[in-house]
Amino acid sequence: MAQTLGPVAALLLGVFFLVTGSGLQNTLLPLRGAFEGFSAVELGLLGSSYYLGFVTGCLLVPHLVRRSGHIRAFAALTAGVVASMMAHPLFIDPFVWYGLRAITGFCFAGLYLVIESWLNDRATNQTRGFVMSAYVIVDYAALTAGQMMITLYPVRGFELFALATILFAMATLPVAMTSAGQPAPIETARIRIWHLLKAAPVAVVGCFAIGLTNGSLWSLGPIFGIGRGLTSDGAATFMSAAVVAGAVAQWPIGYISDRMDRRRILAALMVGALLAGIALGVFQFGLLGLCILALFYGALSLPAYSLAAAHAYDRTLPAEAVETAAGLLLAYGIGSVVGPSVASFGMMHYGPGALFLFTAASHTFLLLFVVWSLTFRDRPPPHLADKLGETAASAATGTVPMPEGEPDATPSRMAAATASRPATHLKPAAAPAATPGDEPYPTEQDGRSDGA
Repeated sequence: MAQTLGPVAALLLGVFFLVTGSGLQNTLLPLRGAFEGFSAVELGLLGSSYYLGFVTGCLLVPHLVRRSGHIRAFAALTAGVVASMMAHPLFIDPFVWYGLRAITGFCFAGLYLVIESWLNDRATNQTRGFVMSAYVIVDYAALTAGQMMITLYPVRGFELFALATILFAMATLPVAMTSAGQPAPIETARIRIWHLLKAAPVAVVGCFAIGLTNGSLWSLGPIFGIGRGLTSDGAATFMSAAVVAGAVAQWPIGYISDRMDRRRILAALMVGALLAGIALGVFQFGLLGLCILALFYGALSLPAYSLAAAHAYDRTLPAEAVETAAGLLLAYGIGSVVGPSVASFGMMHYGPGALFLFTAASHTFLLLFVVWSLTFRDRPPPHLADKLGETAASAATGTVPMPEGEPDATPSRMAAATASRPATHLKPAAAPAATPGDEPYPTEQDGRSDGA
């Protein structure tokens, strides 16, 4: 465990501070807005503004990472979050807050892009599920801690804004001062969704579907609880049960997914999540019953993103890590924009249970797609065949691929590092010279089946 997580420990510590501040911010702003007299529609538009900025960040931030590198990009984006957070109590106006939330969403899209591409640069196919699970556990634990901080000071004061700002600023310290090497500079800032979709269709469709469900849960879960007769504290307890269960389930699911086809694990989770969603949507329960179902729902649905992301990184080159992260976050962000709007429309016409009936429908859609993928056994692009073979050999000998130019790199590591270059030696011998995304994909007769 220490050998696997040691190279990314500083990054995970930065994630903890960052997401703790985010959890506090996401709870504080709607409450402070309601205190200032914002209407329900205006509060809803705050969430839409955030995800609009999030999608924009997925498209533009890769250029910043290419020009500045991972560490500088992380510091710059965190500075943007700090500035926007401090501006909220100074300018109490819904339209100003829309712009500030869009800036925050833009910066967080970039921060998640940097974090996830960095983590996967340091992981292998044999450890990726474990590393991503550790990352998501830290994420959910920090989110819960941040939400609980709302009780420390009055919502109408300045103290909570200052506390969130301090947490955001502290996130830069471990990342900027780490002695671990950052990933090698990326070769391109393009986002080739079609290329990613061909390489890992389950990951792209999965992130979109998970955005539909998770975006709806975060935005409308407390409203569902209140609609079921819970108090505000009861609704918060319901949400916390789902988050805690999702964090606890990450570890065993990530461990298992490193040892078998991740798509099979994802399909099994979708079956459980849709059944839990149907139960939440159809049956009437009190606080205890809802919390028990929330435990099952969170444990089965929330780990899905890390599985889908790990599957994508299994199917793409290390040199494409930033591009892959941006594509996955873009798919997730689009789903998070669409999901709450559709779910809220259903809740308005059919009651609070429509929220989880919508998530059940989304999970069913993803389950059917995964089953289709498993049936037709979609294969990775042929230019990855050599890379996948080198990764397996590195895992067997105990070596870990390192970025180009890593100090004190051993010959075996340097050999592994060359696999991250988008070079022509990764293509089949008969293929003409082309960029890594231009190679033909295998048919049912050629290529190899990959279980990752």
